Amino acid sequence: MYLNSKRRSNENIGPILVEDGHLTNRDEEKAEAFNAVFASIFNNTDRPWAAQSPELEDHKCGNSDFPFVDTEIVRDQLYQLNVHKSMGPDGIHPRVLKELADVTAGPLSIIYQRSWESGEFPADWKLTNIISVYKKGMREDPGNYRPVSLTSVPGKIMEMIVLGTIERHLKNNAVIKHSQHGFTKEKSCYTN
Repeated sequence: MYLNSKRRSNENIGPILVEDGHLTNRDEEKAEAFNAVFASIFNNTDRPWAAQSPELEDHKCGNSDFPFVDTEIVRDQLYQLNVHKSMGPDGIHPRVLKELADVTAGPLSIIYQRSWESGEFPADWKLTNIISVYKKGMREDPGNYRPVSLTSVPGKIMEMIVLGTIERHLKNNAVIKHSQHGFTKEKSCYTN
């Protein structure tokens, strides 16, 4: 009973205004209202830079630039998992992956390597659970919520490995100038 009183629950969202202006409690209508709002926010036509393809200059990155995904790299990422985070739609909890890091690092490194070589991301890791989190204003307005996505933990680990590889590539090939301080590791606007 004590634990239930301390547990924060976002399972029930109250009535939401739908397009025709009436309040609804039906889950399907609420989901459609949130989908319409979130889709309008994240539409590529609203972001002109998203439609443009980046022009590569001298810094082309080939498949040979990506190193072999070593089991140790995967194991290190597994050990760094926060066991208090939520699991994704695949039902694999971060605590399970962290505690079984020695066993799961090998198979995951094979999956990651094959994914890099083929250029395909496993379809199960693309699935997300979207949760609407209230921001401010009228609770009935779906525009006053923000979407939070829960994705697969193994997919997040792969993203971290790819991010690390990209950061090393940018640093080793001096793609980012030394004078760049904002949004750069171990630098900030204060060090500028």
